[in-house]
Amino acid sequence: MNRPLLLLMGRPLTKNLINTSHNFLSVQIVIPKTRIFALNTMTMNEFAEKYINPFTDYGFKRLFGEEPGKDLLLDFLNTLLHEEQGEIVELTYLKNEVLGHTGLDRKAVFDLYCTNDKGEKFIVELQKTKQKFFKDRTLYYSTFPIREQAVKGTEWNFELKKVYLVAILDFVFEEDEGEPEKYRYNVKLSDIETHKVFYDKLTFIYLEMPKFNKTLDELENRFEKWMYVLKNLPRLERVPEKLKEKIFLKLFEKAEIAKFNKDEYMQYEESLKYYRDLKNSLDTAREEGMKEGEQRKQIEIARKLKQMDMSPNEIQEITGLSREDIERL
Repeated sequence: MNRPLLLLMGRPLTKNLINTSHNFLSVQIVIPKTRIFALNTMTMNEFAEKYINPFTDYGFKRLFGEEPGKDLLLDFLNTLLHEEQGEIVELTYLKNEVLGHTGLDRKAVFDLYCTNDKGEKFIVELQKTKQKFFKDRTLYYSTFPIREQAVKGTEWNFELKKVYLVAILDFVFEEDEGEPEKYRYNVKLSDIETHKVFYDKLTFIYLEMPKFNKTLDELENRFEKWMYVLKNLPRLERVPEKLKEKIFLKLFEKAEIAKFNKDEYMQYEESLKYYRDLKNSLDTAREEGMKEGEQRKQIEIARKLKQMDMSPNEIQEITGLSREDIERL
């Protein structure tokens, strides 16, 4: 009697793994530990996306905050700062938690903090939610790399190295909402009347990502390609032809979730959950705020109509308020 040949991981099962007694076929499967996670991810993977979301803490750190990905950060900063920096040849990651001069001073924790071969400092911040005093915060952060340059003793002429702060924002400042086409803001100390740069060693760059809406076909330069990737990475299913350059191919490889080991997978899952919970909370608060604002508006209208001796039924029909709300006015 010929029995069918069973395969495990592409290999035939040996006799010692097969028990055919009592006309039953039972198979003892021994899976190497190194392959268990690969099988588990097939069942526990809940990600619809192929690539990570760079606006999660883990995603941003994986792409830009680790030594193997330093060339990604180097290319990104060179693209942003090429006109005034030339080419940044080397970057060194610095400790991202900076303390004040005393234990009582408030510390600063940067998303990324690094220096180049000239001693110039670069802070890169990823801000997921709108923060009322975010500009104040970036100014405060910039004081730490400035103070670090102070030379102890009396023999210092106060010469400083350049400091750059790059803020990648997943929101738009309210004062910028009237400029829907402008998504990059370069800020330096300047003279108000002449608009000439007064001091060129302190630079802030704010990237308002929600305003960037160019399609692949509309991308004209490397900066726009970086903007496109940062905004759309989780939505992509493959590497677009227009982005098949060495640096972006490496980015897509590092961003592919299927290549994560178990620890990386769990870290990203936790980071993504926090990001989604935060976004959902903000969206809910925004919707409730709009509803509350509309409610206040209708109450004000009802109050004026009541002053005009309009009947409650008419006011209810116009404003949509309940009879109880109208009677309480």
